Amino acid sequence: MEGTGTTKSRTFHWAWIILAVCFVNLFINYGIRLGYGVILPEMIRNMGITRKEGGEIFNAYFYAYIVFSPFVGYFTDRLGARVVIPVFGVVLGAGTFFMGMAQGFWQAALTFCFVGIGAAAMWTPIITLVQRWFAVNKRGMALGILSAGFGLGFASMGRLYPIIVAHWSWRYCWYILGLAALVMIVINAVVLRSKPEDTGSLPWGTKGGDPAAAAPPVKQGSCYGEILSARRFWMIAGSYFSIGATLYMITTFMVDYARYELGFAYDRASLLATMHGIGQVAGVLTIPLLSDRLGRKKTIVLSNIFVAATIVWIVLAGHNAVMLNTGIFLLGIFYGATFPLYGACGGDYFRKEILGTVIGAFTPFYAFGAIAAHWFGGSVRDATGSFFIPFVTAIGLAVVSAVLMSFVRKEEGV
Repeated sequence: MEGTGTTKSRTFHWAWIILAVCFVNLFINYGIRLGYGVILPEMIRNMGITRKEGGEIFNAYFYAYIVFSPFVGYFTDRLGARVVIPVFGVVLGAGTFFMGMAQGFWQAALTFCFVGIGAAAMWTPIITLVQRWFAVNKRGMALGILSAGFGLGFASMGRLYPIIVAHWSWRYCWYILGLAALVMIVINAVVLRSKPEDTGSLPWGTKGGDPAAAAPPVKQGSCYGEILSARRFWMIAGSYFSIGATLYMITTFMVDYARYELGFAYDRASLLATMHGIGQVAGVLTIPLLSDRLGRKKTIVLSNIFVAATIVWIVLAGHNAVMLNTGIFLLGIFYGATFPLYGACGGDYFRKEILGTVIGAFTPFYAFGAIAAHWFGGSVRDATGSFFIPFVTAIGLAVVSAVLMSFVRKEEGV
């Protein structure tokens, strides 16, 4: 039957086109988001801002991200990702480009706030879209491949930014990524399809006996009451907050830590971003796939415990460049796996008809964790001259995250 998208008349399933375009979206978006930590030392030097202010600029991004993430999840369920992603892509691209023109703290904070609005549609709708195009037992694999995009984005920026800064300035980093995001608007509008049914297909990997093959999905409205009243939602959300704070405590400040606390040259400090990004790629291509067999909850618990152990390694590394780079690489492995694993929880623990809304409701908790990490880490570093206390705090938060996730239970009928 041609409607299944599995006949010989089709040389490929459109799910793979969707996955490829979403991969590029994440590559650019996370080059912008995570690349901020690589550019930050140069912005501090050139603009004369404090580390606390540098953290607050990033927080402006997350404030907007928090506000808009639930809305983009809801709109994805109601209007489709094909509409939501290009519209918000305009804001992302324009905001990133104008970030290069910022002259002071307030201009940078306001502009990065707009970037956060656009970026809200570069995770929830994308991860929802990919899950809808792949069968349940293939989601870990698909999300792993997808999430390699943000690892490669971060790794590339870690090598590219120092070259751009050396030849021009940090401002051109923003200009280039802003233009790239604007180009993707057209590609998204032309190529994306919100669900397999739009092309007469079933999700890739669907078997003939699967429920999805027996009957078309029934369109249902989103239900925040169902989501927010579920104990499992709050346990996952609390775990997501804790691990979000853990990861951003390290990732945002690691280049600054190496550059100004350990005294590394800028290119050597930026190499940490590349090591982190390479680790992310390795992580997203293995751990989410493993979770399809081992189970999502067990995989998340083990991953978060390894995150805590890896940060211990980083703290003990000190000025040992080899040990520090190795620790950041290992952290990247589990960092990369974290977001697709938590995103897949939406499909594992809630109805597929409200998948976008669930993921949109989860996302602010991770963003709140990042905000807390930036405020705490930047403030303590300015006051003490060291990141030791923030990094040790991150170890404890990773353990808390693992414990909270261990209490999550799946209800009957989901």
